[in-house]
Amino acid sequence: MPEPIQRRTALKGISAALATPFLGDKILGADKPVLRVAHITDVHLKNDLGAPEKFAKCLRNIQDQNPKIDLILNGGDIVFDMNKENLSAIDAQWALWNKIVKQESSLPMHYCLGNHDVWWHENTKDQPIYGKQYALNQLQLTSPYHSFVSKGWKIILLDSTHLDIDNTWYIGKLGDQQFAWLEKELNETPATMPVLVMSHIPILTALLMIEDNIVNRWEMLGGDMHTDTAKIIGLFYKHKNVKLCLSGHLHMRDKVLYNNVTYLCNGAVSGAWWNGIRRECPAGYAVLDLYADGRFDERYVAY
Repeated sequence: MPEPIQRRTALKGISAALATPFLGDKILGADKPVLRVAHITDVHLKNDLGAPEKFAKCLRNIQDQNPKIDLILNGGDIVFDMNKENLSAIDAQWALWNKIVKQESSLPMHYCLGNHDVWWHENTKDQPIYGKQYALNQLQLTSPYHSFVSKGWKIILLDSTHLDIDNTWYIGKLGDQQFAWLEKELNETPATMPVLVMSHIPILTALLMIEDNIVNRWEMLGGDMHTDTAKIIGLFYKHKNVKLCLSGHLHMRDKVLYNNVTYLCNGAVSGAWWNGIRRECPAGYAVLDLYADGRFDERYVAY
């Protein structure tokens, strides 16, 4: 080949290389998220305080995100309160939930239950929908804990709300049966598959250190954070593909990194139960971009 043509060809190759940015050994732009998730929690929906209109606005805001959201993870406390309500009040809350979601959202939504999604009125123990069964029926779930795989990520949804030993209040934990199930799930998940875990009550959080009941000491209540934290963290330590744990419940937002697992507690869609800002945390939801290698980006959206 004549020298001038060789030179022109070489210069073309150099120009093409300079026009294609590299990040290490990867072409920039090829390393994109495989899954985009919205994490909503603590909606506490009821027909009061403008909650239906505000929740509808939140769902529209989620669907307006660009790039588009693939699915919604709902962290519980779906309706305002089931605990000791009568059946007619519970029916009305869930009818409102189903109506708004059907009208305002076309995205798949996956759920775990919160403490306000459990019907534990003392006078209803003999009814077949007592406890978590009513909410499970509404959500068409066969179990309060389950898992699925989406675009290379294993997503595990836990049931963290249980009645305490005196049956008068709830406590955050898994229990022996669910812990054994979680251990089996992680053992059967390929080590190369990243794992996201969602619970209603935080497995690990620093938010209890800013609660209002502190007088020269920190008080960790069993209903505010898992009581089996050390046991769960020990299990995650054996499975390096557990990357991210999502929670809600406290209506505030923090991020704790421990043993290379990020524990992300997000603020509530309802803010301070539809009465403005909860401390310094506005009503909102999180957007998470998940990558094939287990990395993620996250941000909070005050809708």
